[in-house]
Amino acid sequence: MKMIRAIIKPFKLDDVKDALIEVGISGMTVTEVRGHGRQKGHTELYRGAEYNVDFVPKTEISVAVAESQLDEAIEAIRSAACSGKIGDGKIFVYPIEQVIRIRTGEENEDALL
Repeated sequence: MKMIRAIIKPFKLDDVKDALIEVGISGMTVTEVRGHGRQKGHTELYRGAEYNVDFVPKTEISVAVAESQLDEAIEAIRSAACSGKIGDGKIFVYPIEQVIRIRTGEENEDALL
């Protein structure tokens, strides 16, 4: 099992969610985050004064998948989140040792379904 953590532009969330549902992945956790990579933020104008925004608003999606769904899930996220412009985001993949569904006690891949 793997944990996919994707940092994307906020307006791409619905596209990514729909793409994941289309490949059979319905469970996900979504968090609003802020950060910067190569962008290093940007400048904005507020009441005539220019100021730096060091951290750009982003959305983080966490999805636990079976090993057999990994490549399909990554491609779904990548294609749905891609705008071709700087700041599209990153996808990180981590191993998961164990998953337990609290309500039923189901474990590992059974707990993901």
